[in-house]
Amino acid sequence: MKALRRLTGSRNAAISDASAGAPASVVPRHVAIIMDGNGRWATRRLLPRTVGHHKGVDAVRTTVEACVQRGIEYLTLFAFSSENWRRPEEEVSVLMTLFVSALEREVGRLTRTGVRLKVIGDVSAFNPTLQAAIRDAEARTAGNDKLTLTVAANYGGRWDVAQAMRRLLAEQPECMTDPALITPEAIDARLATAGMPEPDLFIRTGGEQRISNFLLWQLAYTELYFTDDFWPDFDAAALDRAIASFSERERRFGRTSAQVAATATAQRG
Repeated sequence: MKALRRLTGSRNAAISDASAGAPASVVPRHVAIIMDGNGRWATRRLLPRTVGHHKGVDAVRTTVEACVQRGIEYLTLFAFSSENWRRPEEEVSVLMTLFVSALEREVGRLTRTGVRLKVIGDVSAFNPTLQAAIRDAEARTAGNDKLTLTVAANYGGRWDVAQAMRRLLAEQPECMTDPALITPEAIDARLATAGMPEPDLFIRTGGEQRISNFLLWQLAYTELYFTDDFWPDFDAAALDRAIASFSERERRFGRTSAQVAATATAQRG
């Protein structure tokens, strides 16, 4: 039960001061988040689901700023999955419009705070206006280096692995006759997240406890954290609770605890 409470982000976990952030020594380098619960947040308030999506944009802004303040280098957000096209047409339309307006409105703020924006996923499915807004925002923030904000849009983990394999076979057709050339490193270099470290901490809001086809390859050794908070309610204090839980984990990567301790001692020495 204790382990379950830690995994699901119990509010009884150690909470660092929200204004100061978590201690630098335990801050994850890369945080990935499924921003779940916008619609349910609105429904519980007898509001249209689309109001929740608008409030969700405010939570994105707050979380980006909190990550910059805490020294997190990479933040990856699941904004729109390849399965989300199944939602009501009106809601999808609002999401697309909101995406464009958010890009146009926030790009200046991102530049001022040193945030680089990247969008991963099959963006060819979006309308030309949205595609142009994505290209413009990426270009205008390309020189920023405080935080890399990656937005996964029309993205799916299975799609990512499949497109990486297609790229590998196209670039190295000899793999067809020499399967030994198909290595984890070769695939990793062709994923949408190539060049970024794998996430240290995965957060899902909204009470669900699954990864829903998000970064399937990249989350192999990521620490998972689930919270009942709906995404519009996620703030700097909620981020600190997740980081506090992360700091309590022992990340062994296949090694024993003794080996981990010995490595840490050697590094300090």
